[in-house]
Amino acid sequence: MKRRVFSFVAVLISFLVVLPAALPAQVTQADYERANSLRDKVQPLAINIADRAVWIEKTSRYWYRKTVKEGYEFDVVDAETLTKKPAFDHAKLAAAFIAASGEKFEGLKFPFTMITFVDNEKAVEFDVGEWKWKVDLATYACTKAGPATRRGGFGPGGPPSASQEPKASPDEKWEAFIKNYNVWLRTKDKKEEFALSWEGSEGDYYTLQSISWAPDSKKLAAYRVKPGYHRKIQYVESSPADQLQPKYSTREYPKPGDTLDVEQPVLFIVDAKKQFVVNNALFPNAYAQTPLVWWKDSRAFTFEYNQRGHQAYRIIEVDAGTGQARALVNEEAKTFFCYYSKKFRGDVKDGKEIVWMSERDGWNHLYLYDGATGQVKNQITKGEWVVRAVDKVDEDARQVYFRASGMYPGKDPYFFHAYRVNFDGSGLMPLTETDASHTISYSPDMKYYFVTWSRVDLPPVSQLRRTSDNKVLMEEKADIGELLKIGWSAPEVFVAKGRDAKTDIWGIILRPMKFNPKKKYPVIEYIYAGPHDSFVPKTFSAYNSMQSLAEMGFIVVQCDGMGTSNRSKAFHDVAWKNIADAGFLDRILWHKAVAAKYPYCDITRVGIYGHSAGGQNTLTALLFHPEFYKVGVSSCGCHDNRMDKISWNEQWMGWPIGPEYAASSNVDNAWRLQGKLLLSVGEMDTNVDPASTMQVVNALIKANKVFDLIVLPGQGHSTGGAYGDRKRYDYFVRNLLGVEPPDWNRIESKK
Repeated sequence: MKRRVFSFVAVLISFLVVLPAALPAQVTQADYERANSLRDKVQPLAINIADRAVWIEKTSRYWYRKTVKEGYEFDVVDAETLTKKPAFDHAKLAAAFIAASGEKFEGLKFPFTMITFVDNEKAVEFDVGEWKWKVDLATYACTKAGPATRRGGFGPGGPPSASQEPKASPDEKWEAFIKNYNVWLRTKDKKEEFALSWEGSEGDYYTLQSISWAPDSKKLAAYRVKPGYHRKIQYVESSPADQLQPKYSTREYPKPGDTLDVEQPVLFIVDAKKQFVVNNALFPNAYAQTPLVWWKDSRAFTFEYNQRGHQAYRIIEVDAGTGQARALVNEEAKTFFCYYSKKFRGDVKDGKEIVWMSERDGWNHLYLYDGATGQVKNQITKGEWVVRAVDKVDEDARQVYFRASGMYPGKDPYFFHAYRVNFDGSGLMPLTETDASHTISYSPDMKYYFVTWSRVDLPPVSQLRRTSDNKVLMEEKADIGELLKIGWSAPEVFVAKGRDAKTDIWGIILRPMKFNPKKKYPVIEYIYAGPHDSFVPKTFSAYNSMQSLAEMGFIVVQCDGMGTSNRSKAFHDVAWKNIADAGFLDRILWHKAVAAKYPYCDITRVGIYGHSAGGQNTLTALLFHPEFYKVGVSSCGCHDNRMDKISWNEQWMGWPIGPEYAASSNVDNAWRLQGKLLLSVGEMDTNVDPASTMQVVNALIKANKVFDLIVLPGQGHSTGGAYGDRKRYDYFVRNLLGVEPPDWNRIESKK
C-alpha cells in the first residue's frame, strides 16, 4: 500500500513539475503595451524613405516627402539642374501653422502628407482636418484658404436639383438650361429663349449636369433620366456628443437588384431646333453610362456603356448629323468585365484610333482599335502577364508607357514594373529592372521619371532617371541600420501551390521579434479577399499592424488566393457568383505548406480576422471551413451581398439576383458556425449597411449559437480604434493561447 502511495505521489510530483512548461505563458499588460507601442518604436528608425514624387505643374521640378529622424521632410528637386533643396523652412512653417491653427505636434511630425505649390511656387497649401491652409513662403504667414479638398468615394445619387445655372456654348452665344424638366436655350443677352425639348417631366427629366456642348456650338447632347428606386438606409446615432437623445438620419444607398435610373441620350441641333432620341439597341439595361463627350471636330459624341450584370461593355459613338449610334469598342465576357482595374481608354488623334485594355485573351492587355471601323488593328501587348496601368499614350511617338506585373517567370507576379512599347507592339522597353515592386512618376514632358523600388524585405531605393536612355541622374537610399539593431526583421515571403497543384500562391509570414523556433505558435491569418485587387504587401514598411498582433505570441500571415485580381482571368474568375470561395482552398494548402516547413506553426490552432469584405471572409472561413479555422474576429462585414452596395456586389455576384447570393450569404449559412466568433460593427457605418451584421446576429441567435458582439456607438466603417485592437488581441489570446487577458476593468479603474 505504501509503495502504491509513493508511486502515486511520484507521478503527481512529476506531473506538477512538467505542468508549468506545458501551460501557455501568461500574457501581461506589458505585452499589450509593447504591441501597441511598436509603431512608434520602429517607424522613426527607418529614414530616407521617399514617398512618390509629385511634379510641379508643367515644370521640370518635383517635390517629395521622406522620413527623417524627427518625422518627415519635404524636398524639391530640379531635374534639369540636378539640385535639391528643402521645399520650405520646416521649422518656420511648423511654428506658423501651430500658432495659426492651435494644432500640436513635435519636431517634423506634420499633420499633413500632401502639399500643393501655388502662386508661382511662392506659397504652399495643404489640408488639415476640415480646412485648407495656405502658407506664404516669404513671410510664413499662415491662413485658412477654404474648406479641405473632398476626396471621391461612394456617395448618393438622386434626382436633379432645381438649379437654373446655365451651361454656356463654347462660342458664348448660347446658354443651355433646364426649365420645367426640359432643355431650353437662350441667347447670352437673354433676348431670345426657346425650348429644345417638350417631353420632360417629373418622372422623365433632363439633367443640367449632363448637358454637353459640341465644340462648334451648333449641337449639344444631354441625358433624359427616368428615375429608378432610390433606396435609403435609416441610421440611429445612439450617443451623440452634443445631446442626450439619439439622432436620426438617412443615406441614399442602392443595393443589388434595385431598379436603376435609365439615362437616355438625346442629340439637339441648335439652328434647326431638331431633336434625335438615340436608339438604345446597343445600350439597353444599363448599369452605368459615362458623361457625353464630343470629338474635337464635333462629328460625334461618345459615352461608355456598362450593361447591368457587367458582362458587356461598349464605347458608343453617336453621329452628330443623324443621331445614329454605333459601337467603337464592344467588350463581352462570359463571367464579368472588370471595370475597377481592368479598363483603360486612350483616344488617339481625336478618336481616329483608340488604345483599349481588355482581358479577352485571358490576360489583361492593350489593343489598338481603328476609330473609323471599330475593328482591332493589332494587339499591343501580349503574354502570360498583366498590364496594371497606363501612364501615358504618346500620340506623336506612337508609344504607350505602362506598368505591368508577372512578366518574369519565377519572380513575384505582383511586382510593378514600368515599360514603353510602340503602338504596333514592337520595341518593348523595360524602364525598371530590379527584382522588386516599383512606383513611378513621370515629368509632364516625359523627359524624366522618379522611380522607387522595394520589397517587404528590401528597403527602398529612389532614383531620378532620364527617360530616353534610363540613365540614373540622382539616387537616395533608405537607411534601416537603427531598425535592425533592435531586433527587427522583415516579413518572410512564402510561396506554395494552389488547389490546381500548379498555380503559385504568394503570401508573407510575420513572427514575434522575440521569436523562439523551439516553441509552438498559433497561427492567425489576416484576410481581405475582395475580387477588385490583390492585397498582400509588396513594398517595404518598417511597421505593419500584423506585427503588433504577432508580438502577442502568434505567427501572423497573409496571402492572396484565387478569386483576387492581378493575375490571369481564370485566376480572377474563381470569384464569379461565388464570393464565399475567397480562395480558401488555396489558403489552407498554403498554410499546410508553411507548417510543413516550419513545425513551430501550429495549424491546429488557426485564427482569422478581417474588416469589411475581410469581415465577410472571416465569418465565411468559420462557416464553411470549421475543420481548419477555429477563431474569427470580423469587423463591419458585408455578410450578405444583397445587403451591401450595388456597385461592388453586382460586379462579382451578377445580375439579376440569383440563388448564388444566398449560397454565399453568411446570414443564410449562420447555422454552420462551430468556432469562436467575435463580431463588431459601427452603428453609423455608411460604407456597409450595419444591418448586414445585425442580420447575422439574428440568424445566429435563431440557430442558438454562442458568439460575441461589439456595437460601436457613433462609429462608422471602423475596426474600433485602440479599443477594437485590444478586443481583437483579447479574443485571440483567450481562444488560441488559452490564457486569460489582463483584467482590464481592474487595471483601468486604478488610473
